[in-house]
Amino acid sequence: MERYLFVIDYQNDFVDGALGFPGAEKLDGKIAEKVRAYGKGHVLFTRDTHFDNYLETREGKNLPVVHCVKGTKGWQVYGKTAQALAEVEAPGIDKRVFGLDVTDPATAAVLPEKADAIELVGLVSNICVVSNAVVLQTRYPEATITVDAACTDSFDKTLHREVLDVLVGLQVQVTGREEL
Repeated sequence: MERYLFVIDYQNDFVDGALGFPGAEKLDGKIAEKVRAYGKGHVLFTRDTHFDNYLETREGKNLPVVHCVKGTKGWQVYGKTAQALAEVEAPGIDKRVFGLDVTDPATAAVLPEKADAIELVGLVSNICVVSNAVVLQTRYPEATITVDAACTDSFDKTLHREVLDVLVGLQVQVTGREEL
């Protein structure tokens, strides 16, 4: 069985930087543990990636907070999770929008050819995690897609709870809710 873990945008700017929020740092140990459990060859991670022109983009006009500018500390993966990703030699995917662009040759080159099960963790649940769950469900229509609620969160707790319900409606399995 081909199982993969996708760590979505667990970056400094979403934990304790420009768009950080209380509680995001508490996911670090749990995510790092999952990365190590999946091991080499079964983990990928995404980085929200922007450039100096961010405020001129559609996203920048709707969320005018400069964040995750490529090469900055805020763009880097946070804490123990960064260390665990390095240990398992997980490939990173830089993405300029909420969801992965599976048509981008650089992204397509690192995505698995086949996947039976995909688990997502990371930030932010109601923006990039849900977007990537949908993209991966479309790319791998027969795979079981799971989001671990204990390893994702949002700056908006109401939207966080609501998006977990939306994910279930999209036939995504949601685990870890009992820990919320």
